[in-house]
Amino acid sequence: MSSSSSGQMPWMPLPEGVPPWLQRLTDAARELTVRDLSRLEPPLEGGRESAILMLFGEGPEGPDVLLIERSHDLRHHAGQPAFPGGAAEPADDGPVATALREAVEETGLDPAGVEILLTLPTLWLPPSGFLVVPILAWWREPSAVAVADPAEVAAVVRVPLARLVTPANRFRLRHPSGYIGAAFDVGGLLVWGFTAGLLDRLLDAGGLAQPWDRGDVRDRPPGV
Repeated sequence: MSSSSSGQMPWMPLPEGVPPWLQRLTDAARELTVRDLSRLEPPLEGGRESAILMLFGEGPEGPDVLLIERSHDLRHHAGQPAFPGGAAEPADDGPVATALREAVEETGLDPAGVEILLTLPTLWLPPSGFLVVPILAWWREPSAVAVADPAEVAAVVRVPLARLVTPANRFRLRHPSGYIGAAFDVGGLLVWGFTAGLLDRLLDAGGLAQPWDRGDVRDRPPGV
């Protein structure tokens, strides 16, 4: 993986059966750059290669996205909601393989039901030193998911997009450092940080977001 590259796959037709809302989101995501997705540019050298799976499907409550809550005992990002994913291993054949392997290890996902749609630009995550490649995917044939590795994951959740875009569930969160970023409160699950930023930008780009009060800024709760 090259941090200087956009990281995106060449344009290719979407698989048959992709729902219209996800087609629109994917088409919009093709145009996104590093600057659109993050306030930080990846370093020219260093960083640990990693990938995340941004898996969208159609669940019992309509369109949704698969998220995990990280174990509260982890060294980095403890207790945070996140997309399944993690560090690359030598045997991985690129970021797509990394994202799928990590998703299987964390959630028990059956990768046979997943269609890869797009590889987004490589992003920089300074707290952990990761160079992260987001992989946009469609859950063509959803499988049962649950916590597969309690040492890494505390919970696995399919979050309906309708809850994410509900204006009452959206606000901005102030980090102790002073940085203010997007946040979502969905059924008591506080989604913030890197994950919330990506969701915020994708929902906006895909035309799925609704107007919400960006002036609603809250301090990050203690212990979060």
